[in-house]
Amino acid sequence: MQTPLVNESPQGFVIVVSGLPRSGTSMIMRMLEAGGFQLLTDNVRKPDTDNPGGYYEFEPVKRLASEHEWVAEAVGRVVKVISPLLPSLPAAYQYRVVFLQRDMREVLASQRAMLVRRTQTDGSAGDHRMGLLFSKHLRRIESWLSQQPNMEALYVPYTGVLENPQAAAIRLTRFLGREADTTAMARVVDTSLYRQRV
Repeated sequence: MQTPLVNESPQGFVIVVSGLPRSGTSMIMRMLEAGGFQLLTDNVRKPDTDNPGGYYEFEPVKRLASEHEWVAEAVGRVVKVISPLLPSLPAAYQYRVVFLQRDMREVLASQRAMLVRRTQTDGSAGDHRMGLLFSKHLRRIESWLSQQPNMEALYVPYTGVLENPQAAAIRLTRFLGREADTTAMARVVDTSLYRQRV
């Protein structure tokens, strides 16, 4: 017997911003915040050189595989969940997933730059292997998302947001089915933070 979905009203879904680390998820969180969406964050992880605008994280998400009672708090709000944790979201809720897509070379370069700043070591040695693992993961997670009856996904190219933030803001609000200040959303997109380019 299928588990009934919780909160089936138009606004009764959880908005999930997802993707690989360093793929632009914080940028989308900042856009949605500027547009008037309510976020679920705790500001435990502070802004730094790698993410001066903030990480927009919620610490309990990291324990999603074993603890997911907090998801009830996320209904009608926006929460960031990295892509490997998506399958741990409880099936009793409906979700709209905004999934960031970024060139794998840029993702790896951004992660390497972060590693160098934090450890003062060159993290490039494992790039090829990590790229293969990430690519395999993305194929698997996109296939999985397409099979989830309680999830709708919007795939958002990172560079597309930077090139035309207003169009990206409109696309986001249409997908989420809410009125929002798309001009304010576009305004917070900071192209100076696009530091790892292919």
